[in-house]
Amino acid sequence: MRMRVIILGAPGAGKGTQAALLSKELGLAHIASGDLFRQAQDRGDELGAIAKSYMEKGLLVPDEVVIKMILERIAAPDCIQGFILDGFPRTLEQAQALDQALSANGIDQVLYIEVSDEELIRRLSGRWLCRSCQAPYHMINNPPRVPGRCDLCGGELYQRPDDAEETVRKRIEVYMAQTMPLIDYYGKMGKLTAVKGEQDIDAVSNDMLAALGRGEGPGEWG
Repeated sequence: MRMRVIILGAPGAGKGTQAALLSKELGLAHIASGDLFRQAQDRGDELGAIAKSYMEKGLLVPDEVVIKMILERIAAPDCIQGFILDGFPRTLEQAQALDQALSANGIDQVLYIEVSDEELIRRLSGRWLCRSCQAPYHMINNPPRVPGRCDLCGGELYQRPDDAEETVRKRIEVYMAQTMPLIDYYGKMGKLTAVKGEQDIDAVSNDMLAALGRGEGPGEWG
């Protein structure tokens, strides 16, 4: 049975992790907008070049470009049985364009991973990377053995500017401003299910599968 799914959630909510797990479990294509941008740039095609020109200037890629890239991807053979969208749509305009392109039925289910602002800040502002090998660390969940040094290669650890606490707060604020209209949009359609994201990874996955009619669990949280 065909299944078209969107996963919504703020930065740090675990969208990518859960999309990958659901993709494997359900046999659906996992489409991450960030990956599409990188792949298009690597190919050097027209849409990739346009996207790159905006990204290099620190600007958002226009909706029409993002939508074209997504529509090209979901037209691929591996999406015939369905797909999981991760990172798209980000705006109400993108959601409406997607529904229009997918015909009257549109998206089948939207899963919204709910995580408190405090937890998102804890997750994101604790992330550090090795300058040499790019190994990830988290100062609370997975700290290095030697402060400031990579366990694998001894390289210096650094924090990306967009993971600094002040920037994280702004990212969350911007995301919520964009996302609340999407939550209302899909909620009014009866397609939105909220899942508690402050559980362990397997519990979140189980709740998502239950919401999709697969597996066991509460599935929906009010």
